[in-house]
Amino acid sequence: MTAPAAPISPHLPNAPGSAAGRLAIIAGVAAALYVAQDVFVPLAIAMLVTFALSPLVSALRKRAVPMLGSVLIVVMGAFTAIALVSLVVASQLAQLAQNLPTFQSNILAKVESLKAQGGEKGLAARLSDMITAISAEITPGTDTAASAPVQVEVVDPTNLIEVLQSLILPLVSPVATVGLVIVVVIFMLLERDTLRDRFIRLVGSSDLHRTTQVLEEAGKRVGTYLLIQLLVNIIYAIPIGLGLWAIGVPNATLWALLTLILRFVPYIGSALAAAFPLFLAFAVSPDWSAVLWTAGLFAGVELITSNVVEPWLYGSRTGLSPLAIIVAAIFWTFLWGPLGLVLSTPLTVCLVVLGRHIPQFALFDILFGDEPVLAPHARLYQRLLAGDAVEATFHAEEALEETALEDYYHLTVIPALLRAQDDRDRGVLTAEQEARLAQAAQSLVGDLAVVADEELGEAVALAGANAPPAAGATAPDAMPGQGLRIATVGARSAIDDVAAVMLGQVLSVEGAAVAAYPHTDLTPSRLSVLQDHAADCLILCFLDPKPARASLLHIRRIKRSNPALRVGVVIFSMPDEAGPTLEGMPGLTPVSPARLAEAWEIGADFTAISLDEAAEAAFQRTAPRPAEGLPRSAPRSPKRSRKLAVG
Repeated sequence: MTAPAAPISPHLPNAPGSAAGRLAIIAGVAAALYVAQDVFVPLAIAMLVTFALSPLVSALRKRAVPMLGSVLIVVMGAFTAIALVSLVVASQLAQLAQNLPTFQSNILAKVESLKAQGGEKGLAARLSDMITAISAEITPGTDTAASAPVQVEVVDPTNLIEVLQSLILPLVSPVATVGLVIVVVIFMLLERDTLRDRFIRLVGSSDLHRTTQVLEEAGKRVGTYLLIQLLVNIIYAIPIGLGLWAIGVPNATLWALLTLILRFVPYIGSALAAAFPLFLAFAVSPDWSAVLWTAGLFAGVELITSNVVEPWLYGSRTGLSPLAIIVAAIFWTFLWGPLGLVLSTPLTVCLVVLGRHIPQFALFDILFGDEPVLAPHARLYQRLLAGDAVEATFHAEEALEETALEDYYHLTVIPALLRAQDDRDRGVLTAEQEARLAQAAQSLVGDLAVVADEELGEAVALAGANAPPAAGATAPDAMPGQGLRIATVGARSAIDDVAAVMLGQVLSVEGAAVAAYPHTDLTPSRLSVLQDHAADCLILCFLDPKPARASLLHIRRIKRSNPALRVGVVIFSMPDEAGPTLEGMPGLTPVSPARLAEAWEIGADFTAISLDEAAEAAFQRTAPRPAEGLPRSAPRSPKRSRKLAVG
C-alpha cells in the first residue's frame, strides 16, 4: 500500500511569504509603470477607449457591417468628435486670452472695495500689499533701475532651425501620442478575439469559464462606466453652459466643455470645473451677483446630478469602495500625473475584476473592492472584541432590514459567540476581553429587544389576536408559544447568558412569556430565583460544544426541586450557512453527540443545537420526564423550517 499524499493546504496562497512576494511584484510593476510611462500611458488610454467603443462595434456587426468597416466607422467617429471638441476649446481659450485685459478694471475695483471695507489692517489690504511687494521685488521700479548700471548682453541672432524647433517640437509629442492611440485602438478592436484567446492562454487556460467571465465582466464594467460617465457629464455640462450664458459669464461654451472633461476626475473634478467660471464671474461683474449666481448654479446642478441622475443611470456599482477610489486616484496621479488621475477609476476597476475571479490577483479585490471581506459573524466578533456595541448595533439594524431577528441571531450573533467560546477554550481570550465582549453583546441584544417587540406585534396582528390569551389557552398555529411560560438560563459563563437572552427574544416573538436568567442563578443559593418564575419550561443554554458533566448536572437538581418543570438543553453549533470566519483560521469544535446523550441521560426533556430546534421543543405541550429511571437514548427535537427574509 502506498502512503497517502500529503494534503495541500487550501490557504497556501495567503501565506505571509506568498503575500510578501506578491507585494514585491506589485512594487516592481509600479516602478516599471512609472519609468516607462511614455509607453504605458498610450496603451492604457487605448485599452480604455477600446472598452468604451466595443459595444458600438458589436452593434454595427449585428447589422451585417464588415468588421473592418465597423471599426473604422466607430473609431473615426469617436476621434472626430474628440477633435471637434478640442478645436472648440482651443478657439474659446484664444478668445478668452484676448479679452482678459478688459477684465482688469473690474478686478481692481473689487479689490479696492474689499480693502476699503476691511480697513488698512484688513485681510484684503494685507494680501494686496504682500502681492505688491512681491511684484516690486520681482520687477524693480524705474527709479531703482535708473540708478543701477545697465548690463549689456550680446545675444546671437536666432537661426531658423532653432525657431522651428521651439515651435514644432512641443507639438510633436502630443500629436504622436494621439496617432499612436488611434492606431492601437483600431488594432485592438480588430484583434479582440485574438487578444482574448491570448489572455486566456496566458492566465487561465485551465479554467476557461472563469477567465471568460473575467473578460466579460471587465469589459462590461469598464465600458459601462465610461459610457454612463460620459452621459452623466453631458447631462451635467448642458445646464452649466446654458446657465453661465444666461448669467453673462463669457465663453460659456468653453466652461461647459471643460466641465464635461473635468468631471471624469473623481471627487475634485466638479470643484475644478467651477473654479474657472467663478473667477471669471468675479472679473466681469461690477458687483457680486454674478459670482453668487454662478456658485448657486454649480451647487444646484451638482446636487441634482449626484442624488438623482447618477443613481438612476448607474444602476450597478463600479465595484470599488469610496476609499479605494481616492487611494487609486492618488496612486495613479503619482505615477502618470493628470492623465493618471483621469484614468484611475477605470484602471482600478479592471484590477478589482481580476482579483475577484483570479486567485493570483485577489489582493486587489481585498484592498479596493466594495464587497465585505469578512463574513458578517466574523465582523461582529471583531467589533464585540473591541467592545464597540454602537457599531455592532448599527450593522445589526442594517441586516435586520432584510432578515428576521431569529435568522440574524442564528447566522450572525450565535456564530460570533461560538468563535469567542472557541478562543476562550483555547486560552487566547483573556478574562478582560471576555468581560468586554459579553458586555458589548448584552448591549447589542438589549438594543434589539425593540425589534423583537415589533415582530411580536406583527405576529399578533397576523394571528388576529388583539390581546394575549389566558394562561393555558390553545395557541393558534401562527403563535405556537402563546400561553407558555419559559425561562432561559445561561449555563456556564457571561456569553452563555447572552445566548439565553437571544433565545428568550426568539421565543417571545412566538407569543411565549419569557424570562432570561444569568448563569449565576444556577448556584444552590440562587436556585429558588428560577422557581419564582413558575415556568412551564426551562432551557439551559451552552456555547461550549463539550460542556462538563458538572454543568449538565444542573438538569437533575432543577428537576428534583420542581418535578413539574420541563428542562431542556441547547448546545449551540456553528450553522453551515454562516460561511467561513476567515481564511486560515482554525475550525470550531463540533457539538459532541456524547454530551447530548449525557444530558438526556441525566434527565433533560429535550436537547437541541440551534435556536429553532430549541423553540420547536419548548413549544411542545407534553408532560416532563421523571427525574429517576430515565432511558438511555437521546432523541433530539425536529428541526423547524427556517423563516427567511421577513419583511
